[in-house]
Formats: sequence, structure tokens, C-alpha cells
Amino acid sequence: SGRLPRSIVQLHPGQRHALLVDSRRSRLYVFENADGRPQYVADYYVTLGKRGIDKAREGDQKTPIGVYHVTANLPRQKLSDFYGAGAYPINYPNEWDRRLGRNGYGIWVHGTPPDTYSRPPRASDGCIVLANPDLLLVGRFMQVGMTPVIIAEEVEWADATAVQAERATLSAALEQWRVDWESRDADRYLGHYSPAFRAGAQDLAAWAAHKRAVNAGKAWIRVGLGQVSMLRYPNQANFVVVTFAQQYRSNNLSNTMRKRQYWQKEDGRWRIFYEGSA
Repeated sequence: SGRLPRSIVQLHPGQRHALLVDSRRSRLYVFENADGRPQYVADYYVTLGKRGIDKAREGDQKTPIGVYHVTANLPRQKLSDFYGAGAYPINYPNEWDRRLGRNGYGIWVHGTPPDTYSRPPRASDGCIVLANPDLLLVGRFMQVGMTPVIIAEEVEWADATAVQAERATLSAALEQWRVDWESRDADRYLGHYSPAFRAGAQDLAAWAAHKRAVNAGKAWIRVGLGQVSMLRYPNQANFVVVTFAQQYRSNNLSNTMRKRQYWQKEDGRWRIFYEGSA
């Protein structure tokens, strides 16, 4: 009572709900977006991987730990009876999983066969499994491409003032990154990136060279950010996934995209160590 899940730092207005799995307690919590802050709605019993959590390899029968999003809604009519009332795939492996060399596929939130009400706490091949009546209730909260599914070893609870303080410091770091990008001062802009930064095949040196070359051809830059969500990564110290809508304009280019960044606190300062499209 009176405490919030530390992993849900901020939801953007379009995200109506977030799901949070506590693997130790075999519980799936549903939170409503109340002006960007999580508000408890309900919780449900879930079955997870036969061999526990922290998935790393295809076929290891483990459930992943991390921040994911619902990618599809697969109705019962398109599935075998094994999946029960339906299924909602999530985007495992995500960017961080791939960077760590983790592989596998087909991690879903789904139901049980019609002749099964529920299963033991550790009985799936890695998926998150609910009883069919519960899946139908949870399905009302699912938005494809929008609903975060955060899977943790154990939910970390914090008081509202601590969550608010973290939201404020992250928001300030993101805003300063935006301002420094607009300034076209490459040193100020690149100061927001970790020495461990990678984006695809680019390390920080390649990223810096590219950005300096691009900035040299700009007379002005304007960057707008909207629909910002901030989700703390489970089992990682000071590690947050930031997703937003980016509107970019310059004297010779204009585009809009969904962007995802991974921020980590280094020497007391938030820095970016991954950036790409969402």
C-alpha cells in the first residue's frame, strides 16, 4: 500500500496499461496509466519456464528477464488448443538480449488447453501462461506495439517520491541530450554517450565520426520529443529503457520516427549505450 513498482518510471499517454511479472511469486500485475504513473488494477497467477528464468539460449525452457512489448494479438481461431484462449507474442530477444548474445524466439503470453485450468508454477517452455479466464481479462489491457511486459525475478517496490525523483533526473538528462543535439556542438552532444555505446555495427568512435560529419552539413537542427516512456530494467543497476516519438527537422532533412535508447548511470551521470528505432 502506498508504494509503486520501481521499474515503471513513466508511461506515455498512449500506453493505457503495463504488465509486470514477479517470477518468484508467479504473479502478473496489471497497472493502469494514471497521468504517466502506475496505478494497481489486478494481479493473476502465472506459469513460467520449466527451468526457471533468465533465458539465454533457444530451447533452454527458461523465461527471459527484461523489458519487452506486446507485438501481436493471435486469436484463438488461428492457434492450436495448446494455447487456449489466445496468445500475445513479445519482442524477445530485444536489443539488450542480442547484445549479450542471447537467442531463441516464440516467447508469448498465452492460455492453457481447454481441459486444463492452470499449470504448476514452472511448467512452460519459457512462455508466460495464464488460466484462460484470466487471459481473457488480461487481454482487455493489451495494446499491440504499446503495452510493456516487464519480467523480473522479483518486483522492487519504492515510495512515490523516489520514483518521482528518478523520473525527474531521467527527464532532465533526456531534455539536455535534445538541447545539445540542437546546438550542433558535437562534443556536448557526444558527451551523453557511454564509452560502451553500440548501435548495430557502430561503436562510439564510428558513431561520433558519423555525427560530426552530419552536423558539419547542418545550418540548423530542431528536435521534438513526445510520447516518452521510461522503464527500469530488472536485475540491472541504474539501467533504463527510454522510448519516444522523435520529430527531426533541419535545413536539408525532415523525418519522424519511434526511437529507443538504453540509458545507464556511469560515475553519477546518465549516459546512452544503445540507440535505434523502436
